[in-house]
Amino acid sequence: MTTIKKLTKAREASSLLFLVVLFAIVGCINKDFLAPSSIMACFNDSVVFTLLAVGMAFAIFIGEIDVSIGSNLGFSAAVVGSMLRDGHSFVISFLTGLLIGVLVGLFNGWGVAVLKIPSLIFTLGTNGILRGMIFLYTGGAWVENLPPQFTAFSSKPLVSNLTVYYAVVILAVVVIHILLTRTKKGKYFIAVGDNEGGATLVGIPATRTKVLAYVFCGVFASIAGIIYASRIGFITVIAGNGYEMKAVAACVIGGISLTGGLGSVIGACIGAVIMSSVSRILVFMGFSSDYDNTITGLMLITIVVLDALLQRHSAERIRRERLTNRAASAAQKGGEQA
Repeated sequence: MTTIKKLTKAREASSLLFLVVLFAIVGCINKDFLAPSSIMACFNDSVVFTLLAVGMAFAIFIGEIDVSIGSNLGFSAAVVGSMLRDGHSFVISFLTGLLIGVLVGLFNGWGVAVLKIPSLIFTLGTNGILRGMIFLYTGGAWVENLPPQFTAFSSKPLVSNLTVYYAVVILAVVVIHILLTRTKKGKYFIAVGDNEGGATLVGIPATRTKVLAYVFCGVFASIAGIIYASRIGFITVIAGNGYEMKAVAACVIGGISLTGGLGSVIGACIGAVIMSSVSRILVFMGFSSDYDNTITGLMLITIVVLDALLQRHSAERIRRERLTNRAASAAQKGGEQA
């Protein structure tokens, strides 16, 4: 367990170092990028992807995935946005959005953890269902004319250029990180992802933990949808489309292993800043932001391949060490018998 913790910290440190170096390189090309307001914009703009990445992290921690978070975001944004537009209170609208996230999470958790259906297949189906529900709910029209106070709050500063939204999200991430690393039940997610069979043998409720992970993933996607509606000011029928790839990329760049059982929400948060900054970085470097998805895909493939190679090398090294120890132990026993 100590080795795993050290490796996790190393992965987070590598992600943070990559972020700093990336910003420094862009700053050398265009000094305007290093302006305090520009740097803070990178962090503030990452609030939606941070929530999605943290939610996705729960699914990846247990060795699964959720490709429905983009459509979950879109559906939650459409429902909450239309309710606010029609005069419903923010509390009722917000709770409705949370309920959507919980129900989507329970549905995905039931399919993956209880029915044992591969998570990629089941959540892909959920993605299609939610996309269809967005069209049915909105009639194919945009959800517009959201309350001005709701949209204006997205840029409300807490301190200097730090927005209230991002400050609250970062505080929540820190609290979640502490709960996941310092509490017994919080460690269940990593334990199940590391070795589900072993976790079950020591009394950890693996099925319940997996369902709960998907509930958290769904809730974070819904909250991201609400903040998305506040920031953008309108919701289209394709809102959140492709966001699942960025969320996965953020987790992987943040040091979370796709095989499960390794990583942290802090790493996911760092990865989210990197992924959400790609468009801004391209503009400051004189390129079109249309290359955003291409860059994201290339980064995801590169890091996944490197992670797989590193894990294979680590597994081979451990296997050789075990064989060496066994051979030494056998030789020692043979010498004692002689």
